[in-house]
Amino acid sequence: MIHIDGSYGEGGGQILRTSVALSAVTGKAVRITDIRSNRPKPGLSAQHVKAIETAAIICSATVEGNKIGSTTVTFSPQEVKGGYYNIDIGTAGSIGLLLQCIMPAAMYSDIELNIIGGTDVSWAPSIDYLEKVTLKALSKMGYKCKIDTRKRGYYPRGGGVVHATISPSEPEPYEFTEETGNILGISHCSNLPEHVAKRQADSAKDIIGKAGYECYILTECAEYPSTGSGITLYCGMKGAYVPGKRGFPAEKVGAQAAAELLDEISSRSSVDVHLADQLIPYMGLAKGGSFTVREISSHTATNIWVTEQFLDVKFKIQKKDNMMEISAI
Repeated sequence: MIHIDGSYGEGGGQILRTSVALSAVTGKAVRITDIRSNRPKPGLSAQHVKAIETAAIICSATVEGNKIGSTTVTFSPQEVKGGYYNIDIGTAGSIGLLLQCIMPAAMYSDIELNIIGGTDVSWAPSIDYLEKVTLKALSKMGYKCKIDTRKRGYYPRGGGVVHATISPSEPEPYEFTEETGNILGISHCSNLPEHVAKRQADSAKDIIGKAGYECYILTECAEYPSTGSGITLYCGMKGAYVPGKRGFPAEKVGAQAAAELLDEISSRSSVDVHLADQLIPYMGLAKGGSFTVREISSHTATNIWVTEQFLDVKFKIQKKDNMMEISAI
């Protein structure tokens, strides 16, 4: 059994999701201790519990300690099995983060998921980022997944609905290079005046246009069960997502997203800092590949460490121009 210190590195939910994901893929049991021990509320949250529960379902795992507040979990997987699964997170917990936990294992079978939860919430990739950036990058490595966002879900009510179809595939090494082109985006709101989504978009367009880039942003206004707004911008293997929140003007939401994406684009790296950590487990499974990123985040460093615990792979990090290059060997 592999032992993972849950307080290692960034010590958050990422180390838990990656450990469970690679346990399910490799069939190696894992015991994770000191989970989120440095957080204001240590241990598992409802979102973490549901992610582990979902991973356990698709690989018939035996799990101990999977309850809210638990700081130790033992996950003992069996074979991944295909099928159709209905998953209700029960809160506005991120659908994107739940998918992060199960996608590595799910690619070895035919799996359909209908997931209810949060599509556009804080501290997590938006569902648009997952589709337009993460899955676009993984498709270059041979990953086959399609997602259909049927309802958006915002904090605190949630209620978003996403249907994901994952087909059998084998990860292949891929050397990511910088991709240029027009900046695209989606600005959306629910149960709010239509001008909220438009103001977010117009603010982002103004800043991006002044920086010399073409920008096309769709606006979406609907009446879903929950109320909220947000904007996702993307270009190549880079993206930025900013959720709206009470007291934070729509113009500032759009401006922040534009500034974040322009920071990534100006670095000339091949992927952004958020995609970097998501690619690590797949590069480990492919036993190869490389990318450049403007900086190594704590999430990326942690994912490298966890992946090396499960797989016979090593990651090499070196400075390249004004960027960092990560390769799997």
